[in-house]
Amino acid sequence: MNGTESGAAAFGTPGVELRHLRAFLAVAEESSFTYAAARLRTGQPALTRTVRALEEAIGARLFDRTTRRVELTDGGRRLYAELSALLPRLDDVLRAPCAGLVLRLGFGWQLPDGWAGVNRSFTEETGAGIRLVRGDSPLAGLDTGEADVAVVRGDVPDGAKVRARRLSGERRVAAVARHSPLAARRVLDWAELADHPLVVNTVTGTARPGLWPEDARPAVRCTAGNVDEWVEAIAAGHGVGVAPEAVRRYAHPGVRYIRLKNAPEVPVHVVVPLSGSHPLAARYAAAAERLLSARD
Repeated sequence: MNGTESGAAAFGTPGVELRHLRAFLAVAEESSFTYAAARLRTGQPALTRTVRALEEAIGARLFDRTTRRVELTDGGRRLYAELSALLPRLDDVLRAPCAGLVLRLGFGWQLPDGWAGVNRSFTEETGAGIRLVRGDSPLAGLDTGEADVAVVRGDVPDGAKVRARRLSGERRVAAVARHSPLAARRVLDWAELADHPLVVNTVTGTARPGLWPEDARPAVRCTAGNVDEWVEAIAAGHGVGVAPEAVRRYAHPGVRYIRLKNAPEVPVHVVVPLSGSHPLAARYAAAAERLLSARD
């Protein structure tokens, strides 16, 4: 169910696309719309609409549905017998042109939770490889030519010649020194941080004083150019840091991460160049949006 297939009629039948056939095959093999939706990483209502559209396009009912089971009709069994052999071969044919291609994926630090599944699914769908590139720049290497597509947290810089897809939001946590009195807390309120000096990652960070109300903003005590400097400054007691929850994977013996309530979410974007982009960049962005939307 990739973006390049949308709108392409299959086998000369108007209105039938490869995504319809793959949806049918999944339901037939799982005997369940619920399990098939999980397998395809899509929502059950969307899958039901896709199968219904296929039935309307070919003019035949393919499944007998009850509240307890889903069974193939005689016509559905005939279609399954043909497609179960045809589609795997067709997938191999469609992946062949991308074999050996490598897409460079830029990120500032720690890809968001669930992103390994996006990369794995993209490789399975296209046959292309993915090379992970850490880029300590506002566009995670896309602006320096080191990446073909990038995952960017926070706002995309104004004037950047890129196309950005807003995917999801991440919760924030506070990072405090182990010897700080705040380290004993289990939860902090967003507004409380206005009373504490802030350590800011000015390159790939997502927390700035402007996120707080104008009359109650924390002061910036220390700045950093990357996440390593940011963590070390917090451990040294220079101030409090704020970051997406994925930073918990960045363990440091001198830092404790504390849940924040009432904090604004961190937007996550997948970004591709406006021009001269890798032929698979837009397809990757569309796949990430589809897969993460289905998961959420």
